[in-house]
Amino acid sequence: MSEYLARNHVNNLAKNIKPVLAYDGKEDFAAWQKKARTKLEELLGLPLEKGECKPIIKSEAETDAYKRIDFDFESEPGYLVQCSMLVPKKVQAPAPAVICLQGHSTGMHISLGEPKYENDAKSIAGGRDFAIRAVQEGFCAITLEQRYMGESGHGENGLPSCLGMVENTAAPALLIGRTAIGERVWDISGLIDVLENHFKAFADTSELICMGNSGGGTATFYASCMDERIKISMPSCAFCTFDASIMAMSHCPCNYIPHIRKYFNMGDMTGLIAPRKLVLVSGVKDPIFPIGAAEESFEITKQLYTAAGVPDLCYHVKGSGGHQFYPDDAWPIVHKLMQ
Repeated sequence: MSEYLARNHVNNLAKNIKPVLAYDGKEDFAAWQKKARTKLEELLGLPLEKGECKPIIKSEAETDAYKRIDFDFESEPGYLVQCSMLVPKKVQAPAPAVICLQGHSTGMHISLGEPKYENDAKSIAGGRDFAIRAVQEGFCAITLEQRYMGESGHGENGLPSCLGMVENTAAPALLIGRTAIGERVWDISGLIDVLENHFKAFADTSELICMGNSGGGTATFYASCMDERIKISMPSCAFCTFDASIMAMSHCPCNYIPHIRKYFNMGDMTGLIAPRKLVLVSGVKDPIFPIGAAEESFEITKQLYTAAGVPDLCYHVKGSGGHQFYPDDAWPIVHKLMQ
């Protein structure tokens, strides 16, 4: 019987919780943003201690389309982040930069269009070779290995270790006041430091884009909320209500931030991205981030962007399929926003 199911009870409680820090339209918008961002930083377990954020070049190679630079950097003392940068040859350097974030997958090689494990090719075919497409669109594309995925996870058969099906999941971070999302946001901000301070000859960060699908979309979303150097945010298949997505079904533990539903729903946090440009991408048949709840959240987004004085700088792109990226629908919006 449903009254005995603890999960149902929690979900029913959430339905009656109005987020404490949802913008009410009465407070000064900038003052609300400052207060809300401070709270979100706390919930994410940030800040961490800053590492050197200097690139350690591992290799360089060239194809007909791009120059590739593989490098590491230290985002916090004792932790190295693996990255690859593709510098397009058809565009005069420095090219506009885009940070590409793979979702729950076998690693950042998905963004680079390089299958390594079984089912990688299928994942790439879902529009997830972000870096390759970005180069084709005229951008300098930078990937990074997100924590608990790929070489940062070493899960069985390449599976991300944050899924909880293998040892060393992301959950222990919660015991020391961290969150996996916060750690990923910290790495993204560290990468921006590296690009600004060491790769100006290749990457123009003046209109920096951050994009990703699923778990990469989630990291994109929170990084965009926290780091105002991201000028165009394009999270895919990650934007919804908490109630209809990660509260309603089984998801990776790395999606959960303690206490966040008390303060925000996802739509509320788009006010932290305003007045910067936002391209939200959904699949109308996505079973885990349902389109109806995504549309409901976007109504809040439109209200917040109106409050910020930029109602025309937020878009909701709806792909015709499921849980994947829709480059042919999304990239034209990005080019429009950069004109």
